[in-house]
This record gives sequence, C-alpha cells and structure tokens, in this order.
Amino acid sequence: MKFAYRFSNLLGAVYRQGNLNFSKDGNAVISPVGNRVSVFDLKNNTSETFPISTTKNITCVGVSPDGSLAIVVDEDGAALLVSLITRAVLHHFHFHKPVSSIRFSPDGRKFVVTKENVALMYHAPGKQREFNAFVLDKSYYGPYDETTCIDWTDDSKCFVVGSKDMSTWVFGAERWANLIYYSLGGHKDIIVGCFFEKDSLDLYTVSQDGALCVWESDTELDGLVLKKSLDKPEPVRQEGGEEEEDEDRAEGEEVEVIRGKAELPKDKNKVKNVRYKHRSKHFFNKEAEFNNLTAAAYHKPTHILVTGFASGMFHLHELPEFNLIHSLSISDQRIASVAINSSGDWIAFGCSRMGQLLVWEWQSESYVFKQQGHFNNMASLAYSPDGQYVVTGGDDGKVKVWNTNSGLCFVTFTEHTSSVTNVTFTSSGFVIVSASLDGTVRAFDLHRYRNFRTFTSPRPAQFCSLAVDVSGELVSAGAQDSFEIFLWSMQTGRLLEVLGGHEGPVSSLCFSPVQSILASASWDRTIRLWDMLDSWQVKETLPLTSDGLCVTYRPDGHELAVATLNGEISFWNPQTATQTGSIAGRHDLEVGRKETDKITAKQSAKGKSFTSICYSADGESILAGGHSKFVCIYNVKEQMLVKKFEISCNLSFDAMEEFLDRRKMTEFGSLALVDDGAGDGDGVDISLPGVRRGDMSSRHFKPEIRVSSLRFSPTGRSWAATTTEGLLVYSLDGSLVFDPYDLDLDVTPASIRKQLRLQEWASAIVLAFRLNENALKQEVLEKVPHEQILVVCGSLPDVYVEKLLGFVATCLEKSSHLQFYMTWAQNLLMLHGQRLKNRSASILPTLQSLQKSIQRHFDNLSKLCDFNMYNIRYAAALSKQKGIKRPAEEEEEEHDEGMSEEMSEASIEESEMIL
Repeated sequence: MKFAYRFSNLLGAVYRQGNLNFSKDGNAVISPVGNRVSVFDLKNNTSETFPISTTKNITCVGVSPDGSLAIVVDEDGAALLVSLITRAVLHHFHFHKPVSSIRFSPDGRKFVVTKENVALMYHAPGKQREFNAFVLDKSYYGPYDETTCIDWTDDSKCFVVGSKDMSTWVFGAERWANLIYYSLGGHKDIIVGCFFEKDSLDLYTVSQDGALCVWESDTELDGLVLKKSLDKPEPVRQEGGEEEEDEDRAEGEEVEVIRGKAELPKDKNKVKNVRYKHRSKHFFNKEAEFNNLTAAAYHKPTHILVTGFASGMFHLHELPEFNLIHSLSISDQRIASVAINSSGDWIAFGCSRMGQLLVWEWQSESYVFKQQGHFNNMASLAYSPDGQYVVTGGDDGKVKVWNTNSGLCFVTFTEHTSSVTNVTFTSSGFVIVSASLDGTVRAFDLHRYRNFRTFTSPRPAQFCSLAVDVSGELVSAGAQDSFEIFLWSMQTGRLLEVLGGHEGPVSSLCFSPVQSILASASWDRTIRLWDMLDSWQVKETLPLTSDGLCVTYRPDGHELAVATLNGEISFWNPQTATQTGSIAGRHDLEVGRKETDKITAKQSAKGKSFTSICYSADGESILAGGHSKFVCIYNVKEQMLVKKFEISCNLSFDAMEEFLDRRKMTEFGSLALVDDGAGDGDGVDISLPGVRRGDMSSRHFKPEIRVSSLRFSPTGRSWAATTTEGLLVYSLDGSLVFDPYDLDLDVTPASIRKQLRLQEWASAIVLAFRLNENALKQEVLEKVPHEQILVVCGSLPDVYVEKLLGFVATCLEKSSHLQFYMTWAQNLLMLHGQRLKNRSASILPTLQSLQKSIQRHFDNLSKLCDFNMYNIRYAAALSKQKGIKRPAEEEEEEHDEGMSEEMSEASIEESEMIL
C-alpha cells in the first residue's frame, strides 16, 4: 500500500478571525480559518483549502486587484506571498510586529501595511523575478495609537489610514506638492472604517460608537501637483532613539519617512494645499448605538455602506444621503468582518465567536451561502458506506453532515442538549446514530432530515460509546457512569437488554462486520465479546495490560485491535481469543510541552496514549492518534511505524513545542501566561488605572492540540481526523509517482503506442498497467473503440482486471466521458463478477469508490434532467398564456411539447438504466 497521502481539505470550520475577501470575479470568498486559507466557490457550491499554513493564526489577508496574489499575515507578523492560481508560496517575509491591516493599491503596483502606529508602503511584487519581493518605499508616521484600517483612492495617488486614537490620516503615495499628509478628527471612538468616494478625495469615516462623518475635499484627484525632484527634501531620519526598519530594506538604501506634525510645512512654490471640510455627521439608530459597531465595508460604484455590529445586526445605507436601505440581524454574536463583492450584489459576513460565514444577497434578501462549523471541539466522525458523506459530532451538541466532494455542510441536527460523544452511519447509509452525554441516543433520517428515534435508558446515563450492527437493527451504547451497555431495537425503539459485567466505564464499542458479536473495551482492563445470537452472553473476556481506550475490528472481521492507556496497540484473534501482536507506540506520539507544565515533554509523553484507532480499507495498516499533533500509521503485519502525519504546525495551540522558550521564562513563571490583549471588542474596555491597554479582567485560553477521532474512507482513497483545528481530510496524492509493476526492457511508451497502432488493445492495456503511468493508461484506455470494450474486457488476465477496475473508478470521478467509462465498469463486472466476488474483501474499497462516483453522477444528472423538464414546462405555459399564435402553430407547439416531455422522460429513464 502506498502512503502518498497529502492534506486535501479542511472541514468543520469556515471562519475563525481576520478579514474576508472576494475573488476578482466576485464568485468566491477567501476566508482565513486558523492558520490556513479556505476558498468557497459560491457559484459551484464547493470549497477548497490551500495546502499552505502559517505558524500562527491568520489575522489579515490582502488580495491583489488582478486576483493572482495574496499576502497572508499571522498574529506575529510573519507573512506569506501566495499565488492564488498555483496555490504555492512564492515568498516569506516578516514584519516583526503584529499587522492590523493590509491593502493593495488599485493599480496593483504598491501595497500598504499598518502595524502599531505606522503605515509602511511597499512595492508590490511584479511578474519579473526578484530577489526581494517586498521592497519598502516609504514609512508614514502620524497616528499616536494603533492603526486599524486602510483605503486607497481609485487612481492609487493617495491612501487613508484610521487609528485607535480617533483620528484619520490622509497620506500621498507620491510626493505631492499640495498634499503630504492631512489629519481629520471629529470622532469620539476608535475608527472602524475609512473610505474614499469614487474618483474623488472625499472621505467617509466610521467609528466604533456608531458615528459616520462625511468629509468633502476642495481638490479633485487631477488637482494633485507632483513635487519636482529638485525640491525633494532629504529623507527624514527617525528621532528619539527609535529603531529604523533595517530589516525591510537593503543595506545602504534610503527609505523616505513622512511624519505628521501639528502644522503643515510651508511650500516654497505657494501651491494651494488640499483642505477638507466637515460636511455632515450621522448616527446609527439608538438600538445600534448601544452595540458597538465592529465592521464596515463600502462599495464605491453603488455608494452602499455596510456596517456590522456586536449584536449580530447589520445595516445598509446609501451615501452620502445616509438613507437606510436594509437592516437585519443575522447572528447573535458580533460581526467580525464584512466584505462586498465587485458587483455589489453579495455581502460576506464573518462571525468569529460562532465560526459563521454568511453571504447575503441584499437585493433579493436571501442567503447565497450559510455555513457554520462546530462551536466547540469536534469529538467524533464517521464516513458513510459509499464515502460520499462525513458526519461529525461536537461538544456543542450538534450533529453535522458534510459532503466530501464539496466540503460543505448540508444539514445540522440540534436535538441533543449536551456534548455528542460518538456518531456512526448504519449500513444503508441513510440513517445516522449519535450518542450524547445528555442521556440519549438519537437516530436521524437523511431522507426527511428528522430525528425519528430517541433511545433512553431506565436510569439517566451519560453515553460515551456507540455501535450499530451490520444489519442496522441493533443499537448499542456504553455508559461511563453506570458501567453498563444498553441494547435497543432500531425498528421498535425498545430497550432490549442491559449488559452488565464491566467494572469501569465502557470506553469503546464495535460490532464485528461478519458476525453478530459485540466487542466492548473498558477501563477495567478487559475486552468482552458479547454474542448477540446467544442471549447476549459473554463469549470471551480478553485481559489487557492497561485500561482499554478504543477497540476496532478489521474490515474482514478476523482481527481485533485495542488501544490501551499505556500507549500500546494490541492485536487479537477474536475466534481463538489469543493475542497475535502488539505495538508500543508511546514514543511515536511526541507530545509537546504545555506552557503550564512543570515537567519536560519527554516525561509528559510517558502518560499519553492513543485514544482513537482505525484500520485502513484493505486492513493492512492501522491509523492511530491521541493527545498529540501527530497521527501515526502502522503496518499491522510487520508491526512497525510506516509514516507520521503532522496535523498542524499552528503555534497558537498549546502543547505544540517540545521545549519552552527560555526568553519568556522569569522567576515568577512564563510570560506566555500573561494576557495583555485588548479582548475581542465585544464591550467597552474600561481600563484599570495603570493598565497599558485593554482590560486586565478579560481572559483567553490556548486550546491544546489533540486528535479525538480517526476514520478511513471506505473507498480507501482518503482518511479524516477530528482535531482541535477542525476536520482534516487527507487524500491520495494526485501527482505522478513512478511505480511500475512487472517491468522489463520491452515495456516502454514507444512499445505501448506501437501496440495501439497495431490495434492490439488488450496487449497495450497490459503494457500500460505494467509501466503504471496514469496519463499513459488514460491515453490507451480512451483510444479503445467503444464497440471493442466487451472483447477487450473478456481477454484481460485476472491480475489486471482489479487494477483496471480501480483505474476506471478513479477516472470516473473527474472525466466527462461518462458513458465510455460506465461501459468499461459494466463489462468488467459482468464478465469477471464471480471471480471478483471471491476476493470481495480486498476489492471492496475499489467497488465502494466506483459506487461513490456513480452516485455523484446520478445525482447531478437527475438535477439536470429535472431542471430541463421544469424549464420546458415553464416555456410551454408561458407561450400558452400569450395566446397570440394561430391554431396550426398551437397544434405544432403541443406536438413539440409532447415530444419534448417524452424525450426528457426517456433521458431520465436512460440515465437511471446506465447508473
């Protein structure tokens, strides 16, 4: 088995913090999720997470005007220049201080970064190769407190910066004779947004207390006069012993520093300076005044201002008249970020506390996109039998179902009132069962999206484990307080039996995939095998060396794997009740050291263990994860570590580093434990006397990185892990890997193409699979004539039938040649079905992958046929309402309508027959 698994997608989280951006065409939202960036395509209803990550959580993202580049900055000021086309990191840079905002100029030649009380203007990277992609052009000093927001004029001549000191500063991007800097007041709170009017120097500024100031300039953009190079003053050095930005420029290069002063400098040429006049001031309604204004965005072509508040409400106003267009409450938490797409139709809102991402179409007053991750940690996950869906349960009591193709959640069940500890699918794939600490086990129907069964115990119990048998009839759950196992009937909902015998909490349950036997792991250091056909009696009791944490069956049911508290994974034969092997995995966990730990990470690792294990689809390997940032994959037969996957490098989580930073250690403890942040801005921060910034009573915590659940996809092409960061999906690497099979000197691309010219189709396919290059295999397969597929399938050797079927299943996922590959799959299964059935255990992942692809195409075709049928009926009804056609034309129309309906019904029947 190959272990070329790579990070594929991030589910379960759609937004954490930072600013939202739309793509250039306005059809996709770019959202920062922790230390990664996800793109949500609103037209195609899909999501994608870039294969890049920063060392800490992302705070701001700047997108170039042409939509090809993005600058991603994390909490420490470390920046990545990312190509939005190739999804690759082009350049690393460090601003050495936290960055509050970043914005490209409209012409794409420069960008401005604000950190602390300074604005830095850099030359944007171009298409030519550069040693340093970020070259500092000018430094702008003016505000006395931290800067908050930026905006550019449409011609990139000037930019404006808002600050926490309630002032707004207008700076010239060039050395204009009549505008070097200009300071604007008028507000009584932090500036949240500042925006230029379209093709003008007129300004709008919005503050946190809900005030809008309109500023009118006496000069047009064309009236800016460029200062002559002869009159250009010497670059101003920084004074007062402040350190210069040596890291941002090459040695010996002078950087111009522009400082705002109380008085404007006198111009020798007596050019009339730009002046601003306070035209008007507006306030939002009283209801919004008591809720802080937290985010704002302005769309210049349509003059629409969008403001978000801490109460979850947003307003739409038309400027400069300040006419209220729309007001709506979309959440019960603060709106952290607002963005408007290029056409001005869609507005994106991000709520950091709830992890919500909403896209609202304000003209039709409808949701275009509405997604929310789990509010707290995800506790468990399960794949559907065809691998098309993933269900997750979280500590917030919600059960969410995600589509693995689109990466989006399409249904959320909120019936549980406490943490969901375990979830699973039944064998049919249309029923989800979940266990919770609220004392209930619930079954949900994916046809009607409802909770149709609720299982309870005679006495209240907290269920921490769950299992459903192969038939889907028996539901079992283990309690962590009464040490009992409860059995219910899915059909009637009645409690069938209460299994007692364990002397500790039942930590894990698993049904055998081939027999009616239930395996239960407990903290009493035993594994019990219960026979469901023989009065629910204990068939075997397997002794363990430590507390049992997780138990799972191999897909063929002939082996049992158990993870214990001492960090070992033991393997048992359930028929003979004998141990066949064990893996000591404690040293493979590599636990990080938490900031409050008094002992080293090496000592702390001795008390850690694997809390979740699962077999691969072919049963040859086993995945294991626990209180660590690593997921280990072991070969069961050799009982050795094959590969370790690092699920995160995000230092915003605790227990990530092996050693503590000695620079943060003092005689009173670690400085990392001191919270000097200003909170999340939900309320008014009333600072205590002597406090530098923020409220000392506000607290935050760093969640510890861990893996709570692992599952392999039934198709064998991916696996997923629920972690502190979200639901991480790893899939097989799609890049070219040279892995030949039965190779000799005669197997070359030239010889394969020669067989194709000779029309020796079967021989060409065999040679292509021996060379094992995907592009060549696809070329050979698609050159086989459609009428020859049956003959070629019948003449293939048995060893290549399974390989060809797996390749057809892979091609069917992405290829547009639907009928062609369906014909290959149908003929292979019809001609070799009996021989494949004898090897059903090994070929099951291939068949499930084929089923997943067929089901997806079936759903897409069904929607298309229904859409076409409704369109035809609508057009026919519309033409009848007009009533302007002659009788002969109406007869022809009725005849055409009947024919079209027959054709649409025939196309639906044909697609169903094919699929």
